[in-house]
Amino acid sequence: MRKLSLSLLGFLLTVSVFVKADEGMWLPLLIEKNMATMTEMGMQLTAENIYSINQASIKDAIIALDRGSCTGELISGEGLVLTNHHCGYGEIQSHSSVEHDYLTDGFWAMSKKEELVNPNKKASFLIRVEDVTERILKAIPVTADQSQRNTIVDSVGTVIENEATNGNHYEGRVEGMFKGNFYYLFVYETFLDIRLVGAPPESIGKYGADTDNWMWPRHTGDFSLFRIYCGPDGKPAKYSEENVPYKPKHFLPISLDGVEKGDFAFIMGYPGTTTHYMTSWEVKNEMEITNANRIKIRGLKQDIWQEFMDNSDIVRIQYSSKFARSSNYWKYSIGQNKGLKRLNVIDKKQKLEADFTQWMNQSEARKVNYGNALPQIEKAIAANSTYEYALQYLVETQWSGAEAFRFALNAANLEGALLTPDSTQLIKKATEKLQAAADAFFKNYDAATDKKASAALLKLYLKEVKPNYYPDYINTVLVKKYKGDVDKFLEDLFKKSIFVDQAKLNSFLAKPNAKTISKDPAFITGKSIRAQLVVLSGNMEPNYLLIDEGMRLFEAGLLEMNPDKAYAPDANSTMRLTYGTVGDYSPADAIQYSYYTTLEGVMEKEDSTEREFTIPAKLKDIYNRKDYGPYGNADGSMTVCFTTNNDITGGNSGSPVLNAKGHLIGAAFDGNWEAMSGDIAFEPKLQKTIVVDIRYVLLIIDKFAGAQNLIDEMNLVKTQEKPALPVLDAVTGMTN
Repeated sequence: MRKLSLSLLGFLLTVSVFVKADEGMWLPLLIEKNMATMTEMGMQLTAENIYSINQASIKDAIIALDRGSCTGELISGEGLVLTNHHCGYGEIQSHSSVEHDYLTDGFWAMSKKEELVNPNKKASFLIRVEDVTERILKAIPVTADQSQRNTIVDSVGTVIENEATNGNHYEGRVEGMFKGNFYYLFVYETFLDIRLVGAPPESIGKYGADTDNWMWPRHTGDFSLFRIYCGPDGKPAKYSEENVPYKPKHFLPISLDGVEKGDFAFIMGYPGTTTHYMTSWEVKNEMEITNANRIKIRGLKQDIWQEFMDNSDIVRIQYSSKFARSSNYWKYSIGQNKGLKRLNVIDKKQKLEADFTQWMNQSEARKVNYGNALPQIEKAIAANSTYEYALQYLVETQWSGAEAFRFALNAANLEGALLTPDSTQLIKKATEKLQAAADAFFKNYDAATDKKASAALLKLYLKEVKPNYYPDYINTVLVKKYKGDVDKFLEDLFKKSIFVDQAKLNSFLAKPNAKTISKDPAFITGKSIRAQLVVLSGNMEPNYLLIDEGMRLFEAGLLEMNPDKAYAPDANSTMRLTYGTVGDYSPADAIQYSYYTTLEGVMEKEDSTEREFTIPAKLKDIYNRKDYGPYGNADGSMTVCFTTNNDITGGNSGSPVLNAKGHLIGAAFDGNWEAMSGDIAFEPKLQKTIVVDIRYVLLIIDKFAGAQNLIDEMNLVKTQEKPALPVLDAVTGMTN
């Protein structure tokens, strides 16, 4: 296939693709192009106030948590971080036990000494962004195929990253935009000592749980608090008692004014992945394979997990975080399929593809550049569909669904060390590493739960996947030795394996030997599953390259076809800004939803027989006495959540929602059920971001938890109590 001409490359480098829009996740580096629109909507800040490498700006208060799985924001000069409850859920769960059930009771550190250490949690600040498109594209020969292109991009990108981080403690990542038509260098500073400061009980932070997940109206106080610590020199450092709270360049002032319909609102954060340029064939694949399989498989697994969780507080605590991670995108897939069908997204994609083809056929040069793009995508997706189906089933049922098989592979390094002559130190290191992995695994593992789930999932796999895609253990062990009897196979495996029983594993680690590992049935099964994953992935790789090439050319063509249209690059866990307004919506005929919910609605949903809808007695008391302090509304009500029409996705969880002055008004935590198709096709009439009102957060910290120590750290701003802050003062995060 012919590559883009140099003249087209020049066009792509200069075309204004980051301009006025009703949707979009915009790069803060280029936000100047959006400022006119935002100013018309009410924004009172400048582009320099939002993103600057020369002075403190709002970007300096925004962090990517755990490499972008969630977003957090600095809300004090002592490194205090606000994010969602579900973003801190893993840490809350890891510190919980039957004796100290922080999931049920909540956790509040009344002094810094009480804050809880989380060894694996990270917080990354964006230092700067640099456009490196020209440098990378110039290094790619016109004759390079997609595989060669990827190799060159990786090679040049590594050189650029190394140059940016040579002699400093920063991290650099070169990220492609528009499927490789643009490239940007992102430089980060990552902190390693992140401590849990506060979290409300699940009856507030997860109120409504799975029933209300992705739904509006919502009444969830979805927030938690962490603190960033650093070395005495202010630089990142692993946990040490000598570490001190981080002093940020900027932290966010907190508004006590509340919100009204039509108020300007913008969000900065780290959205994970969107696919707004997905073709009709990819959408069909997403609906009929990816989502359909996920719904069926996870639904089965979660029902079994729930059964055991309901019958044991120990299992409930062990599996709460795993269940939440699984169910979140299980329900998302259900909603996305409904949304894609209801909004006729495939038809709309086909219309765009037809328009693209018509435009392309009007020019011989366009035919040369883009003629094979769509046919190539269609053919490659069709070729991969069977492999994709089999691969997803293998991953969902056995690689991540059945827990013991994958965990057993942690012993592979120890096996290798034991088989290596004169490897005493190697064996010692591998043993210690496996012991650490075992301690973490068994803390959140119940063998009875895993055995029942594994049996159901394996039976489903055998029913739904063709035998020629099976891992070899099915024929060599399950069929040959056990005559296909799944229950008998797993009964023996769970009796014999050292990887489902911590006592057995600890005994083995006291005197390890290679034979025990190599003969272990869970280890054998895990190796077989992993080998088949490699085979299936390898079969798909050539077609993935064809899809990548086709999409790169298709997106380049779209930019050329519509030079005056606003296009934002798909999200890829890099910092983005999205802007919109507070507002209500109508999900269906004769239904109108208000843009906010109140504490009264929390009380209306109460159901003491359902864990999801229980309410703490202290919160009821606050409600009955209307003890809202400075956080309530003038009419005596207490806002809990509100909605905006900002464009967000996974990874934006915990992102700050800011008003026109750059003051914090809430934390984004969800999207609405009617617009679950938004990652593929944004629907402006229905798309809503669900936000926990910052005043409800403050109410819980203050009146419910009594953590005045935390309130005292913050800069609370009420407009009528002081003159409007000058723009630059508003950005400093400090009180006048």
